[in-house]
Amino acid sequence: MMRNNIQFLAETALLTHGLTTISNEELLQQFPGDFDGLVWVEQGEIRTGNIVSYLSVRDRGAEFKRIDGNSLEEACQTGLSGALTASGAMAVAAKLGVPLVVTAGMGGIDLINPERVSHDLAALASLPVSLIATAPKDMLNLAATVKWLQDHGVKVLGNGGDVCDGFVFLREQVKLSGRYSGTIPAKGGSLVLNPIPLELRIGEQEILRQAIARGEEARQAGQLFHPAVNKCLDELTGGRSGQLQLQSFISNIELALASEIKE
Repeated sequence: MMRNNIQFLAETALLTHGLTTISNEELLQQFPGDFDGLVWVEQGEIRTGNIVSYLSVRDRGAEFKRIDGNSLEEACQTGLSGALTASGAMAVAAKLGVPLVVTAGMGGIDLINPERVSHDLAALASLPVSLIATAPKDMLNLAATVKWLQDHGVKVLGNGGDVCDGFVFLREQVKLSGRYSGTIPAKGGSLVLNPIPLELRIGEQEILRQAIARGEEARQAGQLFHPAVNKCLDELTGGRSGQLQLQSFISNIELALASEIKE
């Protein structure tokens, strides 16, 4: 059952469609069991729960759509079931008056086609909700994504530093708006990036290039781009990419738990 007394929500698209080599048993062992802010849509109803309650949903992942902020209302009205992306979770948070959402790798501006702009950016710029993420996903244009957000009034803050240099891979440094102080504004307008330590990142850039190519093939075939990229990254890294994304997601939840919401 949906609850409205949760301090923050976490998206479920990564857990459902992105971690292809991580089993339910591994999720149970690693994921914080007392966190009950995972959010999804089931037969048109918005649901929240902990990792135990979500695993039955994950088992039906092939039947579940990927619901973003633009498609949430239609999904609810037509009785669809689906996992929520960051923007989908932010749309739910705005409905419930929840000021914060957590994700791992977030959307942004496409590296190949700059006219492709993720709904995550529009949600950050228009909804009274902030976001904690690790970084924009590595197949995106990092500098253009940060600039778009800053140009649209979003403060982009780094946890522990004032630059972003990639998600799972090490990329070019991009200057942010400043450092994160530990407080989240209740009215939204902030993006906090909580990076994966440099020593844990994947160094082989050719792996990223191959994964992007696989994602483009999937898109041309009418399939989902990001899940195809994640699957390829896991194949080429022996599951390391998925583990890094899961651990960063958990780290971001822990950062949200330690954060203070201020009016």
